[in-house]
Amino acid sequence: MMIDLIYQEHTFDSFFTSYLILLGAGIVLWLPVKNIKQDLRLRDGFIVVVMFWFVLSASGALPFILSEQLDISITDAFFESVSGLTTTGATVLTELDTLPHAILFYRQELQWLGGMGIIVLAVAVLPMLGIGGMQLYKAETPGPIKDNKLTPRITETAKALWYIYLGLTVSCAAAYWVAGMNLFDAVSHSFSTVAIGGFSTHDESIGYFDSVAIDMVAIVFMFLGGVNFALHFVAFRSWKIKTYLRDTEFKVYFTVLFIVSVITVSYLYFSHATDNFSDAFLQGIFHVVSIGTTTGFSASEYYLWPSFLPVLLLFTSFIGGCAGSTGGGMKVIRVILLLKQGMREMTRLIHPNAIVTVKIGKKPVADTVIDAVWGFFATYVAVFVIMMLLLMASGLDQITSFSAVTATLNNLGPGLGSVAENYAGINDFSKWVLSFGMILGRLEIFTLLVLLTPAFWRK
Repeated sequence: MMIDLIYQEHTFDSFFTSYLILLGAGIVLWLPVKNIKQDLRLRDGFIVVVMFWFVLSASGALPFILSEQLDISITDAFFESVSGLTTTGATVLTELDTLPHAILFYRQELQWLGGMGIIVLAVAVLPMLGIGGMQLYKAETPGPIKDNKLTPRITETAKALWYIYLGLTVSCAAAYWVAGMNLFDAVSHSFSTVAIGGFSTHDESIGYFDSVAIDMVAIVFMFLGGVNFALHFVAFRSWKIKTYLRDTEFKVYFTVLFIVSVITVSYLYFSHATDNFSDAFLQGIFHVVSIGTTTGFSASEYYLWPSFLPVLLLFTSFIGGCAGSTGGGMKVIRVILLLKQGMREMTRLIHPNAIVTVKIGKKPVADTVIDAVWGFFATYVAVFVIMMLLLMASGLDQITSFSAVTATLNNLGPGLGSVAENYAGINDFSKWVLSFGMILGRLEIFTLLVLLTPAFWRK
């Protein structure tokens, strides 16, 4: 499909030139080290993961820069590439309906490849080349508990994740097609739906189709994309729905979306923001799932909803998806642990001598994990404040700065104020800050920030 589109819409030169540049650069970098064989250490894994995301983002920007159909700067091209690969969905492109299909499909493909993490795919390939992949897997996999493997071998684990991911993508594309999308839109939107990305081939996003059936398909697969893929694997292997119902994180994930949906639908209906209850019900649930899972699709101009609703949705994105999912945010499991730790501290104030254990389900959680979660939260808040102040210093207003940092650090995409529809109108400095924020969010902050500490570089 991609090759046909490239030829039909005269975009061959930009993609082929990008291919030649990257091929040449790869050969130049590979030749000096082709005979060097060395096992990767954990420290090397962090460096490789971070460098991969920066290099891949720069590489992904080349077709945008070289395209004759796009009048785009290097800053905008890098921003669009980062947004795609990190599955953020923040865009600087406008008039999407008039762009070449090859460019549109390429954007969707960036999100699909970034959805599960290109590094995880490489984990399935690197062992065959004589390079171990466990270090990369630990550095890339989201969530505070990273040592659980689905299968005994890391290669088989990566393959299992990709089979689930591919299966959901194919199912989503088929469902969109049956619901009324043409084949191009169905495949394109399945990429960004399962990847929790949010890019669309139309300026109006999912709202372009004005279809209840398509909205429902999007809701189902956005919800599934925000679930731990390890949980999907276990459930599919055992064919038992109870696998989901027994998982604490899944239950909290569902509960949060359910409660926010009830609040949103009720407020939309009683404030007469929609014509009738059915509209309030569908639009409310759609946008709660879309923003709550950090997908970023829109079926209407939700940022114009009354009162606190747009801000409520943004705050829901801070929780995000489950650990091990394609969703962004802080992850549900971290929020659970933060709340449980807070409750433990209050219990200790009342009963100073009591021994209180934090448990997930019936299993105690080690204090080292609790400490790591609190460290992550503190770092997250600090990074958020610094990024917001930088954006405000560059001239953006408070609402735009707050929502832009929220949307990029949580890998959400759309914000409020000047970035409600797209990011084309903000200054270049802010775009670079937000690009850095998108990579920070995708790598769960620590993976990138650890490289900036002096202790990391000491032998």
